[in-house]
Amino acid sequence: MTATTTISEANNTVAATVVPGHTHSQRNWVTPEVDEAGVARVMAATHCPRGIARLLVSRGFVEADAIRSFLSPSLDDLHDPLLMLGMKAAVERIQQAVRESEPILIYGDYDVDGTTATVLLKTAIERSAPKDKPALVRYHVPHRIREGYGMQVGVLADAATDGVRLVISVDTGIRAFAAATEARALSLDLIVTDHHLPDDAQGVPDALAVVNPAQPGCGYPFKSLCGAAVAFKLAQAVLEASCETEAKRDQLKRRLVPSFLKLVAIATIADSVPLIGENRVIASLGLNELRNPVQPGLRALMEVAQIPLDRPPTAVEVGFRIAPRINAAGRMDVASDVVDLFLTRDVERAKDLAAKLNRLNDDRKATEARALEAIDARLADLQAPDGSFPALCLVMDDAEWHRGVIGILASRIVDRTGRPALVLSHEDGQGHGSGRSIEGYHLLNALTEIHAAEDNKLFSRFGGHAHAVGFSLPAERIDLLRQRMEQHSASQLVGELISPPLECDLEVSLDELDPGFERWLNRCGPFGVGHQEPRLMTRNVEISAPIRIIKERHVCLNVVSGKARFNALGWSRMNESWPDRCQRMELTPGSRIDLAYRVRLKSTPFFTGLELELSDIRNAEP
Repeated sequence: MTATTTISEANNTVAATVVPGHTHSQRNWVTPEVDEAGVARVMAATHCPRGIARLLVSRGFVEADAIRSFLSPSLDDLHDPLLMLGMKAAVERIQQAVRESEPILIYGDYDVDGTTATVLLKTAIERSAPKDKPALVRYHVPHRIREGYGMQVGVLADAATDGVRLVISVDTGIRAFAAATEARALSLDLIVTDHHLPDDAQGVPDALAVVNPAQPGCGYPFKSLCGAAVAFKLAQAVLEASCETEAKRDQLKRRLVPSFLKLVAIATIADSVPLIGENRVIASLGLNELRNPVQPGLRALMEVAQIPLDRPPTAVEVGFRIAPRINAAGRMDVASDVVDLFLTRDVERAKDLAAKLNRLNDDRKATEARALEAIDARLADLQAPDGSFPALCLVMDDAEWHRGVIGILASRIVDRTGRPALVLSHEDGQGHGSGRSIEGYHLLNALTEIHAAEDNKLFSRFGGHAHAVGFSLPAERIDLLRQRMEQHSASQLVGELISPPLECDLEVSLDELDPGFERWLNRCGPFGVGHQEPRLMTRNVEISAPIRIIKERHVCLNVVSGKARFNALGWSRMNESWPDRCQRMELTPGSRIDLAYRVRLKSTPFFTGLELELSDIRNAEP
């Protein structure tokens, strides 16, 4: 028996069918209701399977142009950079600096977004200059521990002393009010390019130009670019301005822009911005360009990450194999190594730098694992007998935790608990923190509210966006931070925010899952935040063999329905055990269950084909 309800997400209201959980399921499963006439039109226009047509319609793709752009993104789907507020003034000032041979400083950041943005903008400005009059472009990437996030006044002063007259920030600066004031005092022109949310009360810094689609008054049609994408837009505008003819502009668009999109795609995926709209176009085109890269640093990095060069990498490979190695430089050592890696033309130098990033990533994983042991012990103490956690934001701190991994630790806590988390390390009387959130809980807004509570300013500095924040505060205020976050989250984390239904995109039969269906599903990618990989649902399948337990914590179910037969894999996490669950459900060969899962394509020496990765199971209705 089913019921109909309405689910509101991202300001869009859609009808959904709610399938109540049975005896052993703790969550309701919901599937979207779609217009079947629209499904028929999509099938006729694309010749795709019905399940894919239902997916397209449920995600809002019903018009022919929108479907074309979604399934086959092209360079024509990228927006004009000059639509962005401040872009024209920024381009003109950069052109002036190039013409007059003024030294330019690019002020970056130490993560994937900031380092790739630095490379993109430096490369573009240098390419825009005449061959007989090269541009004078230097860069500064801050040290995470010694300098921290954001522009530092001392660095600006040193740059002014060295003759710099133009500073361009990338992936930082939207809240750099003090730095902007100091830049003006030093007779430095400042261009801020950023994607983080501005301060509602103070607005934007007093700079020559602020380029950020999230700032008030900006008419740019897409607001969720990452920092490297904003820098890319400036880079593209600078290069276009240097083109003397329409033919050269077309050549730029067809040859150079795709080359730039490789790094922009990596940053877009790594920074977890929503993979919708222009971000998805960037990711899709950029991933395709990453097949067999020529640039020595990028090629060496993909080789140490063990990513095949004869095909485009997947978004998962970028997110879990490329991005961590780039981030490891800023977390464990100096992020300028990443900029050097992507700028060098020396193959041996590239291999040495890539190997160093690989070693740093191993160090990062070991450091993270040690901290996670302590975190898991604390979570075990907080966990209720039913496996749930309190309805609050989890704030954890330890002087021994490396500041380079606190953001990762916050993400791990969110994964384990389904709760927002703030993680801090502290030294010399200061707490340095990073936070990650869940869907529906705006973490930057939360920090803004608790900072201003009771006229007692909490943070020394903070910033970020809905899902990720960074901050610092005196160590003696950490307990106050914990109290205020508990109070704030207790009033916000209620209902479906902490016990969300399991959203299934499609109900299909196992017979529909053939290689053709998987190829169409792949065309709907890349998937990520805001455009999640589709979760499928199939009712009333039979377990056809004894349940196989893998490494004591995971399971493999052999399931069959009609002529279709699949392996369904359940991977246990901290607060769930698939073997225990199967035992409680008394599952044996012949048991009939419903499955919620994602489709995986496996190709190994022992198995080739599709398999199912389980999200949930429940007893089938009689």
